[in-house]
Amino acid sequence: MNKLNLGILAHVDAGKTSLTERLLHRTGVIDTVGSVDDGTTQTDSLELERRRGITIRSAVAAFVLDDLKVNLIDTPGHSDFIAEVERVLRVLNGAVLVVSAVEGVQPQTRVLMRTLRRLAIPTLVFVNKTDRAGADTDAVLAGIRRRLTGSAVAMTTVTGLGTPATRVRARTLDDPAFTGELAEVLAGHSDAFLGSYLDDTRTLTPEDYTAELARQTAEGLTHPVYFGSAVTGEGIDELLSGVRDLLPAPDGARPGGEPAGTVFKIERGSRGERIGYLHLTAGSLAARDEAVLHRTDHSGHLTRHPGRITSLRVFERGATTVEARAEAGDIAQVRGLKDLRVGDRLGPADGTGHTGAFAPPALETVVRPLRPEAAPRLHTALTTLAEQDPHIELRQDADTGGAVLRLYGEVQKDIIHTTLAEEFGVAVRFEETRTVHIEKPTGVGAALEEIGARTENYFWATVGLRVEPAGPGEGVVFRLAVELGSLPRAFHKAIEETVHATLRHGLYGWQVTDCLVTLTHTGYASPVSAADDFRKVTPLVLMDALRRAGTEVHEPVDAFELELPAGTLSPVLAKLAELGATPFPPVADGDVHRLEGLLAAGRTHGFEQQVPALTQGEGVFLSAFHGYRPVRGRHPVRPRPQGPDPLNRDAYLLHVLKRL
Repeated sequence: MNKLNLGILAHVDAGKTSLTERLLHRTGVIDTVGSVDDGTTQTDSLELERRRGITIRSAVAAFVLDDLKVNLIDTPGHSDFIAEVERVLRVLNGAVLVVSAVEGVQPQTRVLMRTLRRLAIPTLVFVNKTDRAGADTDAVLAGIRRRLTGSAVAMTTVTGLGTPATRVRARTLDDPAFTGELAEVLAGHSDAFLGSYLDDTRTLTPEDYTAELARQTAEGLTHPVYFGSAVTGEGIDELLSGVRDLLPAPDGARPGGEPAGTVFKIERGSRGERIGYLHLTAGSLAARDEAVLHRTDHSGHLTRHPGRITSLRVFERGATTVEARAEAGDIAQVRGLKDLRVGDRLGPADGTGHTGAFAPPALETVVRPLRPEAAPRLHTALTTLAEQDPHIELRQDADTGGAVLRLYGEVQKDIIHTTLAEEFGVAVRFEETRTVHIEKPTGVGAALEEIGARTENYFWATVGLRVEPAGPGEGVVFRLAVELGSLPRAFHKAIEETVHATLRHGLYGWQVTDCLVTLTHTGYASPVSAADDFRKVTPLVLMDALRRAGTEVHEPVDAFELELPAGTLSPVLAKLAELGATPFPPVADGDVHRLEGLLAAGRTHGFEQQVPALTQGEGVFLSAFHGYRPVRGRHPVRPRPQGPDPLNRDAYLLHVLKRL
C-alpha cells in the first residue's frame, strides 16, 4: 500500500483541527465529529489544548483512502509554536493549507505558504468556513493568487455562500471556462504543455489535463484550491479526491537498505517513559532492533547515540497504533531509546543536520521557582520539556539561579507557565523577556598555555589557539595547524568539544558564531596527562584569544511587509523611525500602500500590536527573520552561567583546582 504523510497547516482559528476531525469522520475512522469548542477532538489530546481551544503539539492520525494510507499530522496554528510546525515539515510528503473564507489570507498563512513553496512541498489549499456569514470566496481566491501563489486554480464552486445551505460542486473539464483557466496556469510552468495546447493538429484530453495538473502539483508548482466547510462536511469529498489524485505517494521512500529516518516528536508515556515519533525513510525497523541515532548540537558537533528499541508501534486507524514492523514511509512510535531528542537522525552519519525552515526563536527569558526548594522539580520538568522542544536551554542564569528558555512569543511563555503548574506542580516566575543576540570576532587573537612555562600552568596540557573571523553563516569552524598524531585522539577530541561548548558564551555572554578557531600548539606529559587537563585548560586559552581578537554583538533583524491605507502612511513611518527601522520606499497600489523594510526583532512584536491603531484597523503586517546586524551603541550584556568563568583567570583556577 502506498503511504503519504500529509500535514494540515493554517493560521490560528482557520479551522485546521475541525478539518482534521471531518477528514477522519469521512474516511470512517471516527463515528462522531469532535468539537474544538467542546474539547472533544481526536488530535488535541492535551488537557490544556482542549481548554484553550488551540493546538500546541503536533498530533498524528491515520486513515486509508482507497489504496493510499495517509498519516495525517495536525500542527499548531499560532505563530508562537512555529517550531513545532518546522519539525513536522521535515517529514511531510504533502500539505493542506487551510484559509478562512471569512478572514481570508492572514500573515501566518503567508509565512507558511512561503516555506511550503521554498521546500517544494506539494500543497492543496482548502478555503474553509464557506457556510459562515461574511464568507467571500471570490475575494479570498483573489487574495490567494495575490499573496500566496499566482498558480492557484479553483477546483470547486460554491452555491448558497455564507449560509448553512452552502453546497460545493467539483468543476469539470467539460466546462470551457475551467479548461481555459487550468490551461493558462499549467502552461505557465511547462513549455511542453503549452506547445501541445497551441498545437492545432491535436486535442488535449481530460486525462492530459489531469496528468499535467498532478505532475505540477507534486512538484509544488501549481496549487489546487478547494472550497468547503469542515463543520457541515461540504467540500470534503472533493478535497479527499485531490489528496488521492494529486498528492501521490512519494518516490523518496527506499524500502531496502539500512534503516534511516528522523525523530520529529517526543512525548512521555503513562509510566514516564520516552516515546519517540520516528518517520522512517528507508529500510525497516521493529521491536528489539538495535538503533544508532546521530545528533547535531547547537555548535554543529555530531554525536552518536546507540540503543535498542523495546517497543515499536505504527499508526493504523486514527490515533490507534499496533505493534508491527515499520516500513519505509511509516510513522512509528518507538520506546526504549533512553537518550532521545527531537531532530535525532537514524541511519548512517553523514555529518549533516536539518536546515531550519524557520528562524530560531529571537527571544529568551529566565524562569525560576517561587519556592527555592522546588528547584530540583523545576529542573526535572524543564528536562522533560527540553526533550520535546530543542529550543529550551537548560542553562543556569547567574543572577537569579533560574533556567533559560528560548521563546517565539508571550503566548508560548504563558503555555509553559501553565504546563509547569498543572502537569508538574511547580509554581514559577518568569523574568522579563529579552532579545537573543550573537557575537562575532572582529580581529585575530592568539593565546597559549604550556606545560612548565614561566607563567605557571596548573594542568598537564599544552594548548595554543588562534581565533579569527569566519565567513557569514559558517558557525564555529575548528581546524588544526598541528599534526593529528601530535596528541592522543582523546585529547584532540576533548579540545574540540570544549571549544564548541565554551563559545556558547562570548565576551558579552552571547553565543559566538562565524568564528574560525585554529589549534596551533599541543603538548602532553605521558603518563600523567589526561583528557580532563585539556578540558580545563582550553577555556582559559580560548577566552584569552577571544579577548585579544575582540567581538562585536549582533542583533536579530526581521524583514517586514505592511499593507496599509494611503492616509495612514505618515504616522506609520514616524513610528518606524522612532523604533530605528529601515523602511524602503513605499509602493502605491490604488488607495493602498505596500511598505517593506527591516526592523530589530526585539521590537517587531510591539510594533505589530500597534499596527491596528496606526492603520485604522486595516493594516496587514507580516514579518520574517532576515539576519543579524551589529548593535548600534552600547553592547547588551547577557549574564554568564553559574560556574567557573574563564574570563577571570584567578577565579577560574580557584574554582576548578580549589586553590591558587
